[in-house]
Amino acid sequence: MMKKRIIKRTLFISTIILIVIFSIIFLSKSFVHNQAEAVETKKHTEHPKENIPMFPKAIETAKKTDDQYYLVNDPDSLLVLVNKHRKLPDSYTPSDLTKPNVPFLYPKDKEKALLRKPAADALETMFETAKKQGIELTAVSGFRSYKRQQSLHNTYVNRQGKEAADTLSAIPGTSEHQTGLAMDISSESANCQLEAVFGETPEGKWVAEHAHEFGFIIRYPKDKTTITEYAYEPWHLRFVGNPHATYLYTHHLTLEEATEDKK
Repeated sequence: MMKKRIIKRTLFISTIILIVIFSIIFLSKSFVHNQAEAVETKKHTEHPKENIPMFPKAIETAKKTDDQYYLVNDPDSLLVLVNKHRKLPDSYTPSDLTKPNVPFLYPKDKEKALLRKPAADALETMFETAKKQGIELTAVSGFRSYKRQQSLHNTYVNRQGKEAADTLSAIPGTSEHQTGLAMDISSESANCQLEAVFGETPEGKWVAEHAHEFGFIIRYPKDKTTITEYAYEPWHLRFVGNPHATYLYTHHLTLEEATEDKK
């Protein structure tokens, strides 16, 4: 009788021990799971998934006209893609051109002082911010009509030959300046010249680092010449607005890459 009681007590105690062990295992797993969920939640809170801005596909914004060129069908878009293969209509002139209130190298040249309103407003803000930080910038050349670009390109051809001219100057109709969204800028430290040396000046470095905050991008980066097919131009700013400018800057992309331009 005593032996049976001992066996029953042993079984009871063993059962209790097993229940306790399983409870500990269950609670441990639950704790680990909850901790993992907490870490994941914190991760998404501190590093939310990036919102990628929409860029129009290049193939959808132009129509092929011949073996060499596409004619863009969205010239008024702030994201319009104009390059050596994509032309604006010859007669295109933006309807909202205005003169930004910034220092100009050639203040009497009315056409070169113009920009589309969104770009002009952003340029004013950028110049004001730069000045507060001890950076003095000078606007050199903004809007350029088809006719004026034709004259400029012919000058390059006469001086350096067509092949060199096509690298340094846009063929009429393919210039970003005709969009009214591009402005060439410089500084006294670069003798107000549009040269690569501007990129090495304090002003040029400031622009490269901060232009995107105001909706501008360096349109022709040094390491993207095979994509843009233009030489490095640290002075050439193109307005695309935000969040697009910051996205391009952060991911080091050109407009060609963002719009998947296959040429």
